[in-house]
Amino acid sequence: MSNRLDAQMAFLNEADKLKSVIRATTLGDASRNENSGEHSWHIALYALVLAEHAPAGVDINRVIKMLLLHDLVEIDAGDAPIFGDHDITAMEAEETKAADRIFSLLPEDQNASLRALWEEFEAASTPDAVFAKSLDRFQPPNQNLMAHGGSWTDYGVSYETIESRVGSKIARGAPGLWAWLSPKIQTWFKANS
Repeated sequence: MSNRLDAQMAFLNEADKLKSVIRATTLGDASRNENSGEHSWHIALYALVLAEHAPAGVDINRVIKMLLLHDLVEIDAGDAPIFGDHDITAMEAEETKAADRIFSLLPEDQNASLRALWEEFEAASTPDAVFAKSLDRFQPPNQNLMAHGGSWTDYGVSYETIESRVGSKIARGAPGLWAWLSPKIQTWFKANS
């Protein structure tokens, strides 16, 4: 038991470092940028509250688990802002390497099960993962609306860029959420162009 608990605590202590990864998106009050720990908690809460908007058959408990785990790799790989310019292949390799290290801190059974959830999220090939990915894209635009543009202003993006990079991913797993959000973003751009 002691070795198992030591391994679990090593993982949990490592996960604390996610609170030090600063993201491009600000808090809703625009007072500062959020960190990845805050983001992961917030979208897990989004999943809990917005579960009724998931397609039939989605297991919201699995979605919440994916959302709590999905950004742990940023401890090593850092955050890659959605509107930034990145080498996708290099970023994916760095995140896989980070997943190898971070999940291996856990006891073997938890390493296997939690790593599998992370990989499922990354692949977005199941209804649970697709909905989780949609929520991961749904939260930042809502933050930007509250923050009077936030990272949209910082990155100089257009509505069309948001629609292609974010909207399409939200609509894939949560079309009702995109239908609700899209007009709000359009209104913001009309008022701030």
